[in-house]
Amino acid sequence: MTQRDLDKAALRGEPSYVWRAGQTRRLEMILEAAAERVRGRILENGCGVGMYVERLAAYGGSVIGLEYDFERVTAAHALTRRVVCAAGEYLPFPSHWFDLVLSHEVLEHVNDDRLAMEEIARVLKPGGRLILFVPNRGYPFETHGIYWRGRYRFGNIPLVNYLPRIWRDRLAPHVRVYTRRDLQRLISGLPFRPVQQRIIFGAYDNLIQRFGLAGKCLRFLLHFLERTPLRRLGLSHFWVLEKESQSPQPWQ
Repeated sequence: MTQRDLDKAALRGEPSYVWRAGQTRRLEMILEAAAERVRGRILENGCGVGMYVERLAAYGGSVIGLEYDFERVTAAHALTRRVVCAAGEYLPFPSHWFDLVLSHEVLEHVNDDRLAMEEIARVLKPGGRLILFVPNRGYPFETHGIYWRGRYRFGNIPLVNYLPRIWRDRLAPHVRVYTRRDLQRLISGLPFRPVQQRIIFGAYDNLIQRFGLAGKCLRFLLHFLERTPLRRLGLSHFWVLEKESQSPQPWQ
């Protein structure tokens, strides 16, 4: 990667370019959470190069991808024409339009995550669902790299997310990380009710490609830990939220 590529990856994340087991697992989670909404109007808010857009379209719905970065929109058009260029804080769609919104590891990169959530709430129909993946602060590594002495350092940096937030945010000012309480505050006052709230580990396809059986054993172990209190150490929050037609109740 050039320094420009690294800076861009730091600011906006790095989308998936190859479909592997990790993407298949998350697609299955999305389909289960979406239920019949997968055949309605769907927005992937922050779609990268459009891989999930194309997969979701196969289930009969009308799918649109939205991506802020113009170069990635151009790349996505080689796969699908269903991608538009716009910002998540200012969605170019009518209110109460979508049955399903997918936000997959995107919210942590936007300029204003509260405004982005308000826009998602606006464009969802009552009864529509938001499927949200965001980084978990409890994960032992900061997967988006850090800035050190003015330069971006790419890679998985251990223990950064366990520092006091003021120090953590100095090292990783380019990306947010969320606790459960952070997400509750972010959604407070919006017309959402929780359907599912989990913490999940990744699929670790790179480790499996490198280490074979040992990598598969590690993945099996970590996915087992999702059913134990050690899930708090997982990679991402996976939340499913349904838009209510009435004012939201206080979160517990």
